[in-house]
Amino acid sequence: MRKSLVAALLVLAVAGIALSGCTATVTKGSTVRVAVSQAFSSYNARTSFGNVAANASIVAATNSQFNYYDNRPALQKDESFGTYQVVSKQPFRVKYTIRDGVKWSDGQAVDGADLLLSWAANSGALNTPGFDNESYTDPDTGRYTKPFPAGVVHFDGFSGNGLQLVSKTPVIGDDNRSLTLTYDHPFVDWELVFGVGLPAHVVAQKALGMDDATRAEGALVTAIQKRDIAKLSKIAHFWDTGFDFTTMPKDKSLVIGTGPYTLTGLTATGATLTANPQYSGDHRPTFERVELRFITDPLAAVAALRAGQVDVISPQPNADVAQALLSVDNATVLSGSDGPYEHLDLQFSHSRNGTFDDPVVRRAFLKTVPRQKILDDLIVPLQEEARLRSSQVFLPGEQGYAAAVRTNGSSAYATVDIEGAKELLAKAGVVGPQVCLLFDPSNPRRVAEYAAIQDSAALAGFTVTDCSSTDWRQLLGTDGAYDASLYALRPSSLAVSAVSAAFRSDSPVGNDNFYANPEVDALIDSLSATADRSQQLAILQKIDARVWADGYGVPLYQFPAVTAFNDHVSGVAPSPLSPNLLWNVWDWSPVDKG
Repeated sequence: MRKSLVAALLVLAVAGIALSGCTATVTKGSTVRVAVSQAFSSYNARTSFGNVAANASIVAATNSQFNYYDNRPALQKDESFGTYQVVSKQPFRVKYTIRDGVKWSDGQAVDGADLLLSWAANSGALNTPGFDNESYTDPDTGRYTKPFPAGVVHFDGFSGNGLQLVSKTPVIGDDNRSLTLTYDHPFVDWELVFGVGLPAHVVAQKALGMDDATRAEGALVTAIQKRDIAKLSKIAHFWDTGFDFTTMPKDKSLVIGTGPYTLTGLTATGATLTANPQYSGDHRPTFERVELRFITDPLAAVAALRAGQVDVISPQPNADVAQALLSVDNATVLSGSDGPYEHLDLQFSHSRNGTFDDPVVRRAFLKTVPRQKILDDLIVPLQEEARLRSSQVFLPGEQGYAAAVRTNGSSAYATVDIEGAKELLAKAGVVGPQVCLLFDPSNPRRVAEYAAIQDSAALAGFTVTDCSSTDWRQLLGTDGAYDASLYALRPSSLAVSAVSAAFRSDSPVGNDNFYANPEVDALIDSLSATADRSQQLAILQKIDARVWADGYGVPLYQFPAVTAFNDHVSGVAPSPLSPNLLWNVWDWSPVDKG
């Protein structure tokens, strides 16, 4: 299928237009039905197990934050929830204040305890130094299989995004509605690293066995402030595991939130969100209910839209999906490029076969990857103008991308070079290296990519085998599980310092291939304290070049995106950043057909 067919079908989304929140009134009895491609697994989307797009979308719809990205994407503040401001530059301090009257959906006030718990869980400041949680994790699912030893505190939060620089306990103030964070040194992305997470009163009640919410909150605050190891160990364990479920829990306190919707139903096949009567912010919804259906097959999602079983879909696009959408009556289809990008990463250590411990072998394998063939076969039929992504750091079209690509060394892997790969293997003295590739076997695009890589690498003497698993996300970073991984990541922000999670040697989350380079670590440290944009670009370009030189892996392409909805709903405006489709679900409205 050529561009003309796709163009006839697709209506391009206008990226420069963002919908704004309004004081809507819920339309009694109204429901919008949405197909999503992943099932829900955890209400805590900040843990290594829960950090997946399906969870993040539902959590975003049911919880408010100090800021969020719209569909341009541009960062927007939600001052109906709370405010933040820099109160000191030396030392660097930021104060967060919850707006008076903001409540959890159970009626409990959102307060300083909730803010303090979020810091404790995501800064890593209270974690037991040197503790390794690997032996307590099921390698197949990524879940913890047993409690940690007595005396161990381990919050499995997202502590690699900059909040770890707040090593001192923050100060609660303003009648228990604010928290002031003091950074060890200025941090360029401070505005993106902090928000309210799980309810402190619920975590404390469950972890400490207390019935009274106020007393439980007080006990949690005291435990954090006094660094009470015995209590913190219990609090951390419940924070890590207590919100993992795939069906609606009997204990409804586990699903309370602060956003326009609350989670009121959950099965293996779908979820139900209902308008939150306690919500008083600017994002009041119009639809009373949002019913999510978990449909992994893109063509099945199109069929559900055609049959009127769902109103909104955002399937992974391919030529068959685009063709199928032609047969859907009264549908609006939005297309463009999405935030995620497909990439192939190599394990620098702790791999199944140890193949890529040698940098020469890494470079040899990367020369065999048929990047252009993969693009031509899978993406160009949808986007004729699609190009290879050739930076590990910059988005195509972003300031700095073109300059980085000219100098980062990616040109060495722009086309397949079998003879060059053979020469490098001979130089390394390696014969018949084994590469077991981790990918999602339920994703047709990944299956096709695996086959193309397998065939091409065999020409140079590599034997590529199948390490695929439907639990691939949980297997990332697991010792001995695979040699290379093929997947995509959906960015949740445009943080300059995001490279830290992927490339810093001591990154607690994101560096799943054990990449380590002291020069890159030093560049990342410098970047985190640099506010000047031209200097940031120069540092990022150096990081990009170093990562390519180390044979980290290869980026392949930006995801194409397609969203379709019928004439029962208006206001759908997908964002390239997580939570993608549901970022503005409060703006969706039923269409009155008279």
